[in-house]
Amino acid sequence: MIKRLAVADVVPCSPLDAVCLHAALMHRKIAAMTADTRIIRVALPVPLAQLYDYDLPLAQDIVVGARLRVPFGQRQLVGICMADQVDAEGEFQRKPALAVIDDQPLWPQPIWQLLNWAAGYYCHALGDALAHAMPVLLRKGEAAAYQSQRYYRLSEAGEDIDINALKRAPQQQRLLNALRQGPLSSAQINATDEGFSAAALRALQEKGWVHAEQRSRRAPSWQLQQAEAPLPLNKEQAIAVAAINRASGAATYLLEGVTGSGKTEVYLQAMAEVLARGQQVLLLVPEIGLTPQTLARMQARFAVPIVMLHSGLTDRERLDAWLDARDGGAAIVVGTRSAIFTPCQRLGMIIIDEEHDASFKQQDGFRYNARDLAVKRAQLEQVPLLLGSATPSLESLENARQQRYHWLQLKQRAGGAKAVKHRVIDLKQQPLEAGLSTPLLTLMQTTLDKGEQVLLFLNRRGYAPALMCHECGWLAQCPRCDAYFTVHQQLGLLQCHHCGTQRPLPRQCHDCGSTQLVGRGVGTEQLEQVLSKRFPDHPVLRIDRDSTRRKGELDKHLQAATEARYPILLGTQMLAKGHHFPQVTLVALLDVDAALYSADFRAPERLGQLYTQVAGRAGRAEKAGMVVLQTHHPEHDLIQDLINNGYGHFALTSLQERQQAALPPCSHLALFRAEGMQREQVIAALDALSAQLPTHPQVQVLGPLPALMERKAGRYRYQLLLQCEQRAIRQQLLQHVLPTLARLPELRKVRWSLDIDPQDFS
Repeated sequence: MIKRLAVADVVPCSPLDAVCLHAALMHRKIAAMTADTRIIRVALPVPLAQLYDYDLPLAQDIVVGARLRVPFGQRQLVGICMADQVDAEGEFQRKPALAVIDDQPLWPQPIWQLLNWAAGYYCHALGDALAHAMPVLLRKGEAAAYQSQRYYRLSEAGEDIDINALKRAPQQQRLLNALRQGPLSSAQINATDEGFSAAALRALQEKGWVHAEQRSRRAPSWQLQQAEAPLPLNKEQAIAVAAINRASGAATYLLEGVTGSGKTEVYLQAMAEVLARGQQVLLLVPEIGLTPQTLARMQARFAVPIVMLHSGLTDRERLDAWLDARDGGAAIVVGTRSAIFTPCQRLGMIIIDEEHDASFKQQDGFRYNARDLAVKRAQLEQVPLLLGSATPSLESLENARQQRYHWLQLKQRAGGAKAVKHRVIDLKQQPLEAGLSTPLLTLMQTTLDKGEQVLLFLNRRGYAPALMCHECGWLAQCPRCDAYFTVHQQLGLLQCHHCGTQRPLPRQCHDCGSTQLVGRGVGTEQLEQVLSKRFPDHPVLRIDRDSTRRKGELDKHLQAATEARYPILLGTQMLAKGHHFPQVTLVALLDVDAALYSADFRAPERLGQLYTQVAGRAGRAEKAGMVVLQTHHPEHDLIQDLINNGYGHFALTSLQERQQAALPPCSHLALFRAEGMQREQVIAALDALSAQLPTHPQVQVLGPLPALMERKAGRYRYQLLLQCEQRAIRQQLLQHVLPTLARLPELRKVRWSLDIDPQDFS
């Protein structure tokens, strides 16, 4: 019972006494609230490095690594418990946690250690890094369990019904016939390719011929069964497979093999040993475009459960695949870079295909490199790691040279494939037809006449990279970027490929009003039109981001290319990686000169990799192949080195140059990026940041410097580069300076980020 105090009962006190009394009452209130609660520490999916404390009842169990739902401002967030029963920090009043979602840690211990290590190495907020490693549905707080599905099966009456009695109801007849083959899920009945109508299903249920039931899915059990026999190995392949199979514990292998040397067969035979032991294989590929082809190879060889993990899946499909891997139901897990965080119950091997590819580096948010994290995960899980590429990155080559990696080389093409011939066409003073020289057109005609395929590589989608007025020289420029609009004639619009801004295709010049507007340069869309007119009897297949926007379109195009239904293949980098087109004997790179004089120190390496990868699409079967390079600079040292000595010699020469210039992998970089609406504020922010960096004899600070594209999406972009001789010194310096940056007023006026081991300086 509460006693009410009269005014006369109130004893006057001094202001100091009042403060002390208030503090005592608050302390008593907090003590009463926390008598039956404890304090837990939580990582939340926010871009802040700190952790947050919440109250949780003592009766409520929770383990470190489990998810829980907590209030955060006006929102509710799903966080991860980092510590249980910690001491209070600060005097602020804590909020109670709302609900515990998991009764066990979300990740096994090796993945938990990997995520904590990655957040520290890449200097990223731990809560945001943990959220990135979850499937979307888990970030939203859904249970880490399979969702029960509704299945439809025939009743006894439905089994006995004469199917011919439904001649006047063909939809019902077709569905009844399908159900006689076995129960169907809701997803199977609703699939567009089956086309069963909801009305037919409802009619069969009303007649009592079909019953619905709920089923809970479980991770399948499996045992290795080979669907087809392995291919015979040559001596180099056999040595590589034997070396990998002898691996015990954590060991990293760099498999360097020329294009067409049979690296995939080495993967498959090394995987067979792992699968025979009942262990799982995690295979990472750089892009979604390679996933269906890789999956098809695995399915043709192994009769085991295989799952895919990439952004093209629905949220539910991705969670189910994640659960299959975690619970051991998936023998092989094929995915893109984020799949490196997928838990596997019995992991036996990790494979990174095309390990040199820049797609393994996340370019925004949590900027991790999946290839480098694979090395760390292999150490934590004590499993072998296989890095495969025809054009290894200079970082991996340096590790192999220093004997940190086991270096396996395949120098010969597998089977009867012959080495391709190289030809350089000097474009100076050459007449060009949509970027095609006369010698190249002649080679194309000869190849097509023999019934073989031609592949043309042009890394510019759209009709033309710029729109110009023929009378006054006006160019259509993006108002938000330091770039020109790309012409997309089929869509009738101008589009900026950097910020996505679109405009209707103008009919008149904005400066002089002239109607003589012409495209400058050549894109894949324009080249497709020209080729169709130049070779009317030979269909052209264009593969780029514009022609493969719809789901499943890329798979169809690649299948058509593999089956040689299109004599002429035209595409961007989507065609350059890992694809096997047995009828392609002529490959041409139309324009790569821009990379010869780029400000990015990685540009020569990327060009060497691109040229070698594209050239590798030619002559992969028994027919001899040729690769043609069109250039205005045939005398360039890089081109001559690639043509005459190959990628291996070029890469070793580049490593020597990097060592002399103290560039990666012979040094270690950290890149601070800042962007804002006003150039002066961006520069001032990086100047203030630079002033916080302590001086060190092994550390060099460069900048602030404008990005390769200074203005993008209406924002000015500048960079500050930190170059260190040793990785440990870089980490110590960043750990010292990062806590002080949040207090800089200049940084609060701009967007800024930190990129460890940056791959892109644009």
